Amino acid sequence: MPVTSVTTSPAKRCKDEVSPTEGPVLRFAKLTEHAFTPTRGSARAAGYDLYSAYDYIIPAFEKAVVKTDIQICVPSGCYGRVAPRSGLAAKHFIDVGAGVVDEDYRGNVGVVLFNFGKDAFEVKR
Repeated sequence: MPVTSVTTSPAKRCKDEVSPTEGPVLRFAKLTEHAFTPTRGSARAAGYDLYSAYDYIIPAFEKAVVKTDIQICVPSGCYGRVAPRSGLAAKHFIDVGAGVVDEDYRGNVGVVLFNFGKDAFEVKR
């Protein structure tokens, strides 16, 4: 699914788009200058990589909501899912919680990160 940036909020311009070669289009808007465009790790990646808009330190055995400062428009009949990355789990004991983005959600996409490790975990912008 290709990604398309919009200049106005997807809440105002959320129409299903389909690329003739790649299927549904994921529309998004950057809410601040701190936001990064979602990317795909490869052409066959299962989803998009999201990026933190700010630096965070998550203490051991604590959690934080990491803001992306992006707003998305999920194609009709679909939902977004924020999933953990296997490398973060295996190397740093970081997991993702509350990972569903409803079709009609138009707020700032936040990622709940749980630090199950013994050490604080640093999230870099």
